[in-house]
Amino acid sequence: MDGLGAFAILGSASILGGVGLFFAVLIALTNKKFRVWEDPRIDVVAGLLPGANCGACGQPGCRAFAEALVGATQSPAGCTVASPDLREDIAAYLGVDVGQAAQRVARLLCAGGRDVAPERADYRGLGTCKAAAAVAGGSKGCVWGCLGLDDCAVACDFNAIWMNDVDLPVVVPELCTACGDCVEACPRDLFVIMPMEQKLIVQCKSLLEGEAAERLCRVACNGCGKCAQDAAPGLIQITNGLAVVDYARNALARPADTVRCPTNAIVWVEGPQFAGARRAREHAAA
Repeated sequence: MDGLGAFAILGSASILGGVGLFFAVLIALTNKKFRVWEDPRIDVVAGLLPGANCGACGQPGCRAFAEALVGATQSPAGCTVASPDLREDIAAYLGVDVGQAAQRVARLLCAGGRDVAPERADYRGLGTCKAAAAVAGGSKGCVWGCLGLDDCAVACDFNAIWMNDVDLPVVVPELCTACGDCVEACPRDLFVIMPMEQKLIVQCKSLLEGEAAERLCRVACNGCGKCAQDAAPGLIQITNGLAVVDYARNALARPADTVRCPTNAIVWVEGPQFAGARRAREHAAA
């Protein structure tokens, strides 16, 4: 290689090096000028949180919840996945109160298991509720009812849902974090996230009335209106043939509001609706 060629190579290398140095300095100056300061406590709190990223706290993930905790817009009690001791540790680190959060759980608005809701066809396709619903609405006669193929139980990352002997999902409140995965998984929109204090539940979403509803499911709401008559004014209304509870008036609800329901479609949710602590432990162990 002659001297001219070597000079050309050195010149090219110098130009590239200069361009690289220029952009490095530019990036450094830009970063210094526009850098947004972040409280270092966020990383610490995010490390303490369970890392489930379930969204039960109302935030898109644990880091977002950590930011909310450091910003004092939420309290440690908002993490329903964390143990009480962990919430205490986070509160102690931040120097705040643990706070209080009403326990919320997923509830199934259907009681139509295969013992009371007959099927209209023998479905033998892919064993998921979503697939069955896509094939003419599934095999069940009631097109609003639970299909019983456990999409919700599979979607639950906390093992809080099990299928009973009539193919209905049962929620274990001790394990439920109110993350909402079952709500998204159910193609019939039968799950809702509700505060535990809301105990008056209509376990039906059928829009049929009278005998037409009962022919498809023996525990369907037939729109008779007896619950609305017995309840406090405005607490229960019959809308499109279905009893609807106004939870803004939840303080007026009583177990007696369910007594005259001829099909037991409206219930006071305590005990049998959810597995108790013993069943929860057995389910978790299994």
